[in-house]
Amino acid sequence: MSAKPDLKIVLCSPRGFCAGVVRAIDTVERALDKYGAPVYVRHEIVHNKYVVDGLKKKGAIFVEELAEIPENTSAPVVFSAHGVPKSVPADAQSRNLFSLDATCPLVTKVHREAAIHFKRGREIFLIGHSHHPEVVGTLGQLPVGAVTLIETAEDAKTITPKDPNNLAFVTQTTLSIDDTAEIVALLKERFPNINGPHKEDICYATTNRQLAVKKVAPVVDALIVVGAPNSSNSQRLREVAEREGCPIAVLAQRAADLDWKRFENITSLGITAGASAPEVIVEEIMDAFAERFTLHVETVSAAEENEFFPLPRQVRPEAAAE
Repeated sequence: MSAKPDLKIVLCSPRGFCAGVVRAIDTVERALDKYGAPVYVRHEIVHNKYVVDGLKKKGAIFVEELAEIPENTSAPVVFSAHGVPKSVPADAQSRNLFSLDATCPLVTKVHREAAIHFKRGREIFLIGHSHHPEVVGTLGQLPVGAVTLIETAEDAKTITPKDPNNLAFVTQTTLSIDDTAEIVALLKERFPNINGPHKEDICYATTNRQLAVKKVAPVVDALIVVGAPNSSNSQRLREVAEREGCPIAVLAQRAADLDWKRFENITSLGITAGASAPEVIVEEIMDAFAERFTLHVETVSAAEENEFFPLPRQVRPEAAAE
């Protein structure tokens, strides 16, 4: 039997779950432990099929709208990490549903910024991708027409505000750092008095994962991003790898998704994972490569992460008895 070819694996660090995703998943699991099944979840709690399927097995029921939840249920209803329009908690309250808000605190920060700008009478631009649940949630914080979506640099070049001197912008938390910087630069050039966030809205996890890919992508033959097609931060990681010159950059949900012909002649492989992708799938993919190659693994780190977000009060562990 011929020896397996050598393959250098370069793991990007940080990768995988961020503090907001951990908080959202823990919220559902704690609700199941505390209140029992079912626990309803509006929208995928995070954009990852493996995670969602695992929670379904434990008794979570995923719905797209509250109308799908039976009347007079006492089961908890969890709002996903992406955030929801204001109409959703209002609807839950009108139906006497017991709701738990698992919105990432960094998304809530953007909601608050938008509300402050609105209160100050500013016209607001939201840099983001239409139809993404986070964007839908942010748009839904304010009256229709209060926020205008900017998706591309072209939008930034052509948008015509009512008052160029009374503007503000916020951004989706999971965008490409470079694309967003280009759009923000265009807006600031056109509207020098535009108000931006005190601290940028793109979250620490998105930024750190992209920085790690920027380090690894130029020095490997291929790079795999573990993540879902509907995960914005995972798609951005793949785009960053392509932009940095990596010849093969693919997004994969599981090892079974890989087209092995594309990896036949590589000698080095980068692996990262989007903020909603569990480490167990990174290990599954490495195991699949280990069947075909002799692996030599190293890690390249771009940042240390130690963020922690407390759970919603209703599902926090009870304080230890004194």
